[in-house]
Amino acid sequence: MEKYDIKDSSLAEGGRRRIQWAEREMPVLRSIRERFKQEQPLKDVRISACLHVTTETANLMQTLQAGGADVVLTASNPLSTQDDVAASLVNHYEIPVFAIKGENNTTYYKHLESAIAHKPQITMDDGADLVSTIHKAHRDLLPNIIGGTEETTTGVIRLRAMSADKELKFPMIAVNDAMTKHFFDNRYGTGQSTIDGIIRATNILLAGKNFVVSGYGWCGRGLAMRARGMGASVIVTEVDPLKALEAVMDGFRVMPMTQAAPIGDIFCTLTGDMNVIDRHHFEVMKDGAIVANSGHFNVEINIPALEDMAVGKRRVRPFVEQYEMKDGKVVHLLGEGRLINLVSAEGHPASVMDMSFANQALSAEYLVKHADKLEFKVYKVPTEIDQNIAMLKLAAMGIDIDTLTDEQLKYLNSWREGT
Repeated sequence: MEKYDIKDSSLAEGGRRRIQWAEREMPVLRSIRERFKQEQPLKDVRISACLHVTTETANLMQTLQAGGADVVLTASNPLSTQDDVAASLVNHYEIPVFAIKGENNTTYYKHLESAIAHKPQITMDDGADLVSTIHKAHRDLLPNIIGGTEETTTGVIRLRAMSADKELKFPMIAVNDAMTKHFFDNRYGTGQSTIDGIIRATNILLAGKNFVVSGYGWCGRGLAMRARGMGASVIVTEVDPLKALEAVMDGFRVMPMTQAAPIGDIFCTLTGDMNVIDRHHFEVMKDGAIVANSGHFNVEINIPALEDMAVGKRRVRPFVEQYEMKDGKVVHLLGEGRLINLVSAEGHPASVMDMSFANQALSAEYLVKHADKLEFKVYKVPTEIDQNIAMLKLAAMGIDIDTLTDEQLKYLNSWREGT
């Protein structure tokens, strides 16, 4: 097994400075790290993490390491790695990293195999590639795996499908479903960072544009809210009638993608499904339309269809590919259809990832403590962990809240009192 595979070790010092900058915005994770140093709840536990290699992830890796874990990190997306962070983790923190920004698909899976060669007892996933690869090609490792955690909506969907098919062979905790994760990370983190990525890639003015948000889950809600705040006219496309109704009540226009395609200026998919923007949508788009994705995989946009339709293709800016159609119109694809908030920007702000990665660290501790009681299924983050993280975050912000009196508790737990 290679010790690590990164782009350039000379980038390490700049990476360390950015990791330390992010740490200032991550007080919850910092407090967990201090406790982990004392208690060593993960002592000698091998953890393989398949996550975006960012400054925030670096702080999670340090926290796991402080808890006694033997950690290896690989990228969960070929374009999301921050090469200076990878270099710093290797050089300053002695954490093996297998990730290079822009790596091809072959290298991506080679790096995944390097993380699997660590023979993990706990997996940490962002999209379930690590878990699914182990189940498909490394079943000999399954008996020694305590469990795993999953960061994303897409990954949780895949894991629940595995569980339904009786294919999941170790317990998983759906970190994404914690209130202190999806309610804040997906809404506020994705909302801000996706706008950041689109603007950095294009330098366009959003005000006055028709901005099409495909999917009104927590990520879509956040993006729609932020796009409206930038002055865009937001259109939402959905397949779920309840979410569509919510979007209407939130003041957005709602319509099928076939109706949105001819009038949209900017499109962003956040569904976790495939071919959300398809050939027949590209055919009717405006000249100069911009298409991006902030869902987990680039399959949300039918890129092979776009390649097939185009008579010409050129890179007009970093992370912007211009496709020329037969009629002379052009469509712009951002970031190869991958997560635009990580491709051309830096992902979620550290203060949001503070809570998400606190869930990761505490869920790993929970797996170790309860290994003998857990079944091969997908679990929610325990409520007490969710509540604890919320309280730690409030305390770090200097905010106090009320507590119930004994009388109030008694009332809430009684059925005898009435009108």
